[in-house]
Amino acid sequence: MNAPLPTSVRFDIQGLINAIAHSHASDALRCQFTPQQWDVLAGYMQPFALQQGQSLIEQGSADQTLYFIESGTLSVHYQDEKGRIRLAMVAAGSMVGEGAFFSRLPRNATVQASNACQLWCLTAIRFKELSNRHSPIALELCLAMGGVMAKRLYNRPKRVAVT
Repeated sequence: MNAPLPTSVRFDIQGLINAIAHSHASDALRCQFTPQQWDVLAGYMQPFALQQGQSLIEQGSADQTLYFIESGTLSVHYQDEKGRIRLAMVAAGSMVGEGAFFSRLPRNATVQASNACQLWCLTAIRFKELSNRHSPIALELCLAMGGVMAKRLYNRPKRVAVT
């Protein structure tokens, strides 16, 4: 799933902070963190890169990992009972994976990189550690993720993006 990082790719939490701050998407992640809180959160996440066409999430998988998009665009595909495919695009400054994170149900869509992407992942185990050690940060993150999910559910075309 995760591609080796090319030597030209550099990760710094400031890239994610900037992507979130400058996103104009309706489903952008809106976190109210201090620089110190961002640094704490970064210590619980792992950065990685995807190349165009690589899969990040497979429909039906049982993973609960959250993915925060620093750069690039992800396409979300959902195949319903009639075999139809629906598509949503999720850009830098937002996230995917919140549906399975909150519900603990299998993933309801496949997510692929539409172009080269830089992402940060947060596993359920690392989130539990964060919530035990830094509960105000975990609470703020949950509220922001809940906001993303609510906005997607209110927007019919974006509902498929709840992965």
